[in-house]
Amino acid sequence: MGISISDRERLRALAGQQAQLAVSPAMRTLYKEWVTHGQSGTLGRPMVRIELWTFEQDILPPLYQCTGEEARAIERRLLSNIVNHTLFGDDTLVPDHYGVYGHGWFKPFGLTVKRQETGGVGHHFVSYLYDLEKDMHVLNESEYGWRDNPDEADLAHDLFGDLLPVRPSGMTLGSSPMQDLVHIMDMEDLYMAMFDTPDLFVQVLERLTDDYAEYFRFLQNKGVLVSAARGQHLAQGSYCFTDRLPDLKENARLTDLWLYMDSQETSGVSPEMYAQLVFPSYEKLMALFGRVSYGCCEAVHALWEPCLKRITNLGKVSISPWCDEPMMGDALRGSDIVFLRKPTPNLLGVGEPLPEEEVTRHLSATGMAARGCKLEVSQRDVYRINGTPDKVRRYVTLIRQALADTWH
Repeated sequence: MGISISDRERLRALAGQQAQLAVSPAMRTLYKEWVTHGQSGTLGRPMVRIELWTFEQDILPPLYQCTGEEARAIERRLLSNIVNHTLFGDDTLVPDHYGVYGHGWFKPFGLTVKRQETGGVGHHFVSYLYDLEKDMHVLNESEYGWRDNPDEADLAHDLFGDLLPVRPSGMTLGSSPMQDLVHIMDMEDLYMAMFDTPDLFVQVLERLTDDYAEYFRFLQNKGVLVSAARGQHLAQGSYCFTDRLPDLKENARLTDLWLYMDSQETSGVSPEMYAQLVFPSYEKLMALFGRVSYGCCEAVHALWEPCLKRITNLGKVSISPWCDEPMMGDALRGSDIVFLRKPTPNLLGVGEPLPEEEVTRHLSATGMAARGCKLEVSQRDVYRINGTPDKVRRYVTLIRQALADTWH
């Protein structure tokens, strides 16, 4: 059907607004602060970001004006590029371009993940494996590939390429093998397999991480990788800023790239079992890359001494609500590894009024624990804000004030 004249005008207005914001004095200053934050041997101010996508249904719909489905999808992306800055006032950058990407895909063991939905955010994965001694035959070779995306680039160029540059952006790669296993095997069965048949479990995990390595080398050899070391999305609400990697290097090698990994599914596993059965496979994969960002919701403090401190290319580590902040502050203080703090989403997402005293206490504790550390605060996993954008803006203000009073 194409894009109507009115929708085209709306998209051009948003693209023009993004282009102006991206070169504004405030954004230039913010960009320099992120560069300082990512430099080796420097200690800039704490950076604060709010991850929008999980609660965008509370923010974006009142702003929509496009009526066509294709135009609405582009409108959503353009709005997502600017509303953190215009509505929340956090440290999210407004990009100076509209990014278009090809798509790599990886299908572990060639198995299609089957989910049973609950009607909300909850869901259940349907198992393929129950007992590794009986079910290993279910595991096929992993499948992977790459798809270019020229149509999106051509459309964006036609719509607003004269106002906002349209180009490929740098990329990062990610791998969460334990999550892949939980998608095909109930966690209870997986834990029992780690206890009853550890050799078979290690065999399965090694096979999966070897497949990931093969997939990543496939992308490298195909010449589609572009390195990211500035304001590109990394993972966990974070950016790629670092002076240890090249930025926007085409035909990049894996050693030019960030890798994101986590193992939150082993939160119920002892550090000793993780070190023996899981970490060796993870470590081999991480060694292929230039920089590593590790962790999601798992409490990493128990893994630091036996495992994570050995990652020589570690650049960021997730400090979740269940993590021992003072211990990790002591571990990371004076290093170039970012203390990537994830406050509990309950502060922003539960209840209509913002619990201001609780927010201040929570983030003051972070500021004290992370003194002398490269500190980022990334608010994630908020699915409802039960309020207006002003609630989020006030939340950002409280975080900054608490850190200003405690972090040095």
